[in-house]
Amino acid sequence: MGLFKRNPFGHILFLKLWLIRILGALTHRRFKGFNTLEIEGSQILRDLPETNVLFVSNHQTYFADVVAMFHVFNASLSGRDDSIKNIGYLWRPKLNFYFVAAKETMQSGLLPKILAYTGSVSIERTWRAKGEDVNRQVKMSDISSITTALNDGWVITFPQGTTRPWKPIRKGTAHIIKKNKPIVVPIVIDGFRRSFDRKGLRIKKRGILQSFEIKQPLEIDYENESVESIVEKIEYAIEQHPSFLKVIPEKEILSEEELHKERQWRY
Repeated sequence: MGLFKRNPFGHILFLKLWLIRILGALTHRRFKGFNTLEIEGSQILRDLPETNVLFVSNHQTYFADVVAMFHVFNASLSGRDDSIKNIGYLWRPKLNFYFVAAKETMQSGLLPKILAYTGSVSIERTWRAKGEDVNRQVKMSDISSITTALNDGWVITFPQGTTRPWKPIRKGTAHIIKKNKPIVVPIVIDGFRRSFDRKGLRIKKRGILQSFEIKQPLEIDYENESVESIVEKIEYAIEQHPSFLKVIPEKEILSEEELHKERQWRY
């Protein structure tokens, strides 16, 4: 690797490499120490191509979810089976790995800006800004940025666009899938909301079992399948379809007080 080699977004790979190593070392005990991360499906990652892979996941915290994915992905690619034991996998991490995030979130402080350098594809949300509901047009430059990231490697997106559960899937994700025809891999996470605060920076409770399930890629007819059909497939795959509300334990559903706090939360 050249000392000043850059990725398509202009990030210096040598700097990105060391940021991932340092942040990974600082956060490892959050998932294997203070809490336990139960992983399923590591082999699926090792069977994927190098580029044009889109991961779709439910979302529970702003930053802890993504950090856990860096750990799981790199550990799996280093040959570990459903484990992040021994952080030696951070020495040669996957550098063409990106995550889609709201621009205002990734510019909200020094730590988010550092995390953004490790792989954020920052976009402007069309439905929410500065804690208020908005309705604005999708920026084509944001769509182009996601396409650029897919052409270079792997991209993780949270298609609900919020950390609140049971919210609808944004149709923009389905449009991106039809346009770029990526391999779409669902991920289902749990336990992060109980382990961390909403930002995912502060440990709220220790001894929590966190789960991280990587599922088989979705079967999608890119040419003929409707946006609505793709959206429904994603809802079921990441276990956020309304029908799942009937089978999950009552304790997993946010109380009215918790929902009120979520609505009052500001960046």
